Amino acid sequence: MYQYTEFDKQFVKNRAAQYRDQLERNLAGKLGDDEFRPLRLQNGWYIQRYAPMLRIAVPYGEISSAQLRALATIARDYDQPTAEIFQDAQEKQDALGPVALPPSYGGGSVRSHLKVGYGHFTTRQNVQFNWIPLAKSADVMDLLASVDMHGIQTSGNTIRNITSDERAGIAVDEIADPRPYCEIMRQWSTLHPEFAFLPRKFKIAVTGALEDRAATFWHDVGLHLVKNEAGELGFRVLVGGGMGRTPVIATVIREFLAWDQILNYLEAVVRVYNRWGRRDNMYKARIKILVKAEGQRYIDEVEAEYRQIVEVDGAPHTITQAELDRVAASFVPPALKRDRKGAEAKVHEIMRAGAEADPEYDRWLQQNVAAHKNPELRAVTLSFKRLGQAPGDATGAQLDVAAELAERFSAGEARVTHDQNLLLPWVHQDDLPELWHAARKAGLAKANIRLLTDMIACPGGDFCSLANARSLPIAEAITQRYQDLDELHDIGEIDLHISGCINSCGHHHSGHIGILGVDKDGKEWYQVTLGGSDGSLLSGAPAPGKVVGPSFSAAEVPEVIEAVLDTYRQQRQSNGNKAETFIDTLRRVGIEPFKAAANAARFEKQVA
Repeated sequence: MYQYTEFDKQFVKNRAAQYRDQLERNLAGKLGDDEFRPLRLQNGWYIQRYAPMLRIAVPYGEISSAQLRALATIARDYDQPTAEIFQDAQEKQDALGPVALPPSYGGGSVRSHLKVGYGHFTTRQNVQFNWIPLAKSADVMDLLASVDMHGIQTSGNTIRNITSDERAGIAVDEIADPRPYCEIMRQWSTLHPEFAFLPRKFKIAVTGALEDRAATFWHDVGLHLVKNEAGELGFRVLVGGGMGRTPVIATVIREFLAWDQILNYLEAVVRVYNRWGRRDNMYKARIKILVKAEGQRYIDEVEAEYRQIVEVDGAPHTITQAELDRVAASFVPPALKRDRKGAEAKVHEIMRAGAEADPEYDRWLQQNVAAHKNPELRAVTLSFKRLGQAPGDATGAQLDVAAELAERFSAGEARVTHDQNLLLPWVHQDDLPELWHAARKAGLAKANIRLLTDMIACPGGDFCSLANARSLPIAEAITQRYQDLDELHDIGEIDLHISGCINSCGHHHSGHIGILGVDKDGKEWYQVTLGGSDGSLLSGAPAPGKVVGPSFSAAEVPEVIEAVLDTYRQQRQSNGNKAETFIDTLRRVGIEPFKAAANAARFEKQVA
């Protein structure tokens, strides 16, 4: 993992001290709320529907056991609203009324979703908390700074947290490790004086592997490490992707750019956007709108700006080999001790034999364990998708357990994944049985990775002031319906994504099945889309899903999903023992049979 320099450490601590002064002046009435608002947003502090929400950056997903323990402390000690705030939230939720789900799905009461003491992993490798009283926010900032964490540029119209493949540095299909470049980009973009007030927020994702596990085509800038015919390393540059009201797949504007020029080129990309991006309409301010409207003209202006930076300005952001080597030195594989003796070896053998005799262990190996660049190691995903807990949520106790597992089995390191789980990147294959036992005891070993219940979901209307509808009761209803692992494995790998509004924080556009909360006459309804893709090998080329019909009520959504999946099982083909995947079946037969099944399920529900 990258180790912050003394400059980095002092910078983060100074920011925390600066924020404490601003907060104290605000609480004393010396700094108005309007003046304080941009200052807290610069540090990741939002005011959401009921209480403050903190967004913490986890650059390119890497997180240490010490940092996980700090997050556990926040969950236990600080993610606890005052009685007045919590009572007010309960009353507001009760006024909205429950999401109308049938009794078989727990009635859909939203009261159960007003839980505290949780961190929440996001699709952009951040961690969020929803109930920290603002008066305690400076204490949280100090705690974060003590483990080199912060919320800088997790809000506002700036370059946000740079994300990457959770298997960066360990993937068997990797061309080059993207993490050193991500770190160099983090340093370049942090408090960049020219890009502090962009037309809109700006998101960058980087991958160094053949498979796109970072959803790069859906970002403002996506970067692929590639090699040209001469074997030289560089980047393929994509610009103008995004979701929201206008889903757009990014355009490749450079097939190959030498690696040492990436900051100079990004400077040109963002500078042209800063100059021409719309500021009169926030819904049309993202770079995707500019690229879509201007097309080749935008690309030409970027190339002209890049030539200016290189030929006239002297290429000031060129990455030297010495700087790359300095940063890359933080990302060497850790030394792992393999030294079992006596009683420990006997216990290990007993646990190994017990695990291998359990069919659930085999399923866990199949779904949660991935190959590693080092043949002696494996990458293991801890599942934070379980009944009674929102997708991506982690209690203080679970964060502590994750820290312990990272220390025991993964050299003290974990990764936040795009799918809202945690990955342990340095697990020795001989330790898999013991890790499985420990993770299962903690409820983090469910063998559902890449299956239906490993869904992506935003917090939705239970917390977010932008949401049109609640995501969490829908996620809970579907999870409850599909608890049988035999059935889940029969359905196979599938991406289900849920967003509470058109802002698409749940990435519904890219789900094989997408669910979007919409408002109709002040009531919560849901659109269902089919056929979306994030660009992974399972999903194929990136694409937005297509709406299958009019919006559905909350009570109808589980029945619609069931009808869609039943249609898949009726239509799929098999090749030997391998069944055709949902997305392949959908593309082969087309959307119409699924659309008809979805609308028939709605009709049957209404008749019933």
